[in-house]
Amino acid sequence: MKVYNFSTIFHMLGLLLLFNATAMYICSVLSAYLGDGAMNGLLYSAFITTGVAIVTLVVTRNRKREIRKRDGYLTVVLGWLSMVLFGTLPYLLTGALQNYSDALFETMSGFTATGATIIQDIEALPKSIILWRSLTHWLGGMGIIVLAVAILPLLGIGGVQLFSAEATGVGGDKLHPRISDTAKRLWYIYVGFTALEAILLSLAGMTVFDAVNHSMSTMASGGFSTKNESLAYWNHRPVIQYIVTLFMFLAGTNFVLIYFGLKGKLQRIWQDNEFRWYIGFVTFFTLITFIGIYTNVNLQTTAVDHPQVFGEFESSFRHALFQVVAIITTTGFVTADFAGWIPFLTMLFFGLFFLGGSSGSTSGGVKVIRHLVMIKNAILEFRRALHPNAIVSLHLNHVTIQQSLVYRILGFFILYMLLFIIGAVVLSFFGLDFLSSIGASAASLGNVGPSLGDFGPVSTYASMPTGGKIWCSFLMLVGRLELFTALILFTPYFWRDH
Repeated sequence: MKVYNFSTIFHMLGLLLLFNATAMYICSVLSAYLGDGAMNGLLYSAFITTGVAIVTLVVTRNRKREIRKRDGYLTVVLGWLSMVLFGTLPYLLTGALQNYSDALFETMSGFTATGATIIQDIEALPKSIILWRSLTHWLGGMGIIVLAVAILPLLGIGGVQLFSAEATGVGGDKLHPRISDTAKRLWYIYVGFTALEAILLSLAGMTVFDAVNHSMSTMASGGFSTKNESLAYWNHRPVIQYIVTLFMFLAGTNFVLIYFGLKGKLQRIWQDNEFRWYIGFVTFFTLITFIGIYTNVNLQTTAVDHPQVFGEFESSFRHALFQVVAIITTTGFVTADFAGWIPFLTMLFFGLFFLGGSSGSTSGGVKVIRHLVMIKNAILEFRRALHPNAIVSLHLNHVTIQQSLVYRILGFFILYMLLFIIGAVVLSFFGLDFLSSIGASAASLGNVGPSLGDFGPVSTYASMPTGGKIWCSFLMLVGRLELFTALILFTPYFWRDH
């Protein structure tokens, strides 16, 4: 029995590469307009990508118009890898980056919406390459596969299995019975919020170029900036940072809930357990951070160009709110060097690396819903210990959570922590110190971006050894695909016949 429909899989990869090539053409047009010297490299990259895509589509034109679950998993992983592989070309062919490990790291960080960078002087790059960095975020942030789910059914390819492979949360809230229609609605929200944020940032004082790039990076929960200082560049314009904070929060919210909110069903939002805990986490950790900053931190020494426009109180609150939201949603923008704050806050932020935003959002990390299930299950275990004969069930949003799902989430937690530990050990093998190793491992696996130690909020990953960059790229991909989707390919039974 034929296990995989490779003709269909590669046909879909060809379609994804066309999206990649389109983004390259857009950047080449900007380069031609600005005359920044990157046009030829971008066009060569686009031509190569287009050529491979067309050949792939022609060769697989007689494919079977169906996709099974195993095909879905394989397509998701190969889709990300193919986008990253060809996404390195603009960096290499324009000379923006000189070696493949750097290009791989930067591209993987872009498409996985991690936001970690090896580029030390971003502002020296051609603007067309800066736009390419942001586009890798934007395409990867919502999930290239979600876009494929919306488009591929029109070409006769079913997309349910793909959506199952990409979305591995607890709940199954749907906007529409057809998954393609659901994906389209999420995509419209994504595009609409990106445009809205760009407009607001432009009105607040950003240039149009900066506003567009930061809106794409924000909605992807990415973290790439057009400035070396990230959002700290606009410390003199608090309104810009508040706008970005708002949209980071929205990007970390379940897009299904946002859809209900736009439809006027506000009660559905507040009734959602995960959303209430999400707000609770942001509020609680912002309060703790604010108290720590206001009473113990000199922001003048931990923030770049830091005029306190509205006084110390507001400034402390803004930096606390911004950094907490940025880390919880795994966006990774920075307004200050939180690694230079008091040790308690540094440790707090390291803990937030493992939190993550809501399921169904563009954020990475473990996700609030999994923490919520584990907390509720732990409470139930205490009740079971006191009343061993009692029948108690775990409920979430008035729905009983099956014990098998609890075990699956527990397995996710165990695997996540195991990968984090292995990741840190491997990085230490490449010569990194303890703090840098655990920080880079957690930040890569959680798609956070800024780390601790040598790779802190105001540093880059440029000094990381080549092997470390490749290993972190692997962790970024596995983390973005929520572990099982990627790692299942390494199991022997995945490749066996039915």
